Amino acid sequence: MPIPNLTIIGESINDSVPSTNKLFAANDIAGLKELAASQDTGGAGYIDVNVGPRSANFLAEMMRHVQGVTAKPLSIDTPDPVMAEAGLKAYDRVRAGGRIPVLNSIAQTRLEMFQLTRIMPFMPILLASERVENGVGQPNHTAAEVHATARQLVAEAAKHGIPVDQCIIDPAISPIGADSEGRFHCLMGAINLIHADPALKGVHMSVGLSNFSVMLPPKRADGSPTKGPLESAFLTLAVPLGMDHVIGSVKRKYELLSPDHPAMQCLNDCLKLEGFDVIMRVQEYYT
Repeated sequence: MPIPNLTIIGESINDSVPSTNKLFAANDIAGLKELAASQDTGGAGYIDVNVGPRSANFLAEMMRHVQGVTAKPLSIDTPDPVMAEAGLKAYDRVRAGGRIPVLNSIAQTRLEMFQLTRIMPFMPILLASERVENGVGQPNHTAAEVHATARQLVAEAAKHGIPVDQCIIDPAISPIGADSEGRFHCLMGAINLIHADPALKGVHMSVGLSNFSVMLPPKRADGSPTKGPLESAFLTLAVPLGMDHVIGSVKRKYELLSPDHPAMQCLNDCLKLEGFDVIMRVQEYYT
């Protein structure tokens, strides 16, 4: 069944997508606008805009082009405060029906981005996958570390007038097909801790969902699709725990799966396994 109340942040206008990179390289503005419009009609709640290592002026201009073909709010996708500022200044809130943009993404290593609320309000995506320790950025390796970082980021957002129900926590998703280090266990543990924390009641969660199935073959040995069902299986586990946004593709038909679906059986098995046994179980699923 379709997943109710799941907001898709359309991922396609992203320089890291090879086909989109070609559009950027060719300065094919018409093609990029068509890509934005197709995500709108395909059901995206937000349109992500990531121009890669291009200039702040280019990002601002791209924001205007995209808003010329959609009234959906945008997600300004850059870790660069200068580019984020340009994107916020270019954003037409009236065109988006008064809705504020998403700003992806803020981490403990760049808390200064919260100061951009002086330009306009935004919903921040908060990267809980890394923390600052003794002045140095460190990756989080446990669910407890991810949860603690999420709490700290939400508390910092509150200092800048951003309430908890305007925050989106990204607990970080990793490729399941290469997970020999327990990242899936960490992710699901962190989601559970965030969901159960009264201090985080009302917070949103999101992941870059396509990262989960990257590196996997598109089809199983029997010809059925590989990636979409695994992504839907993850959402079947995570949505009841508060995962209500994804940066994903409108071409994927995300749905809640039954417990006996092969993809659900695969992920439930992965949560019981460790090390390379997880990789072997995923290989078993698609072969």
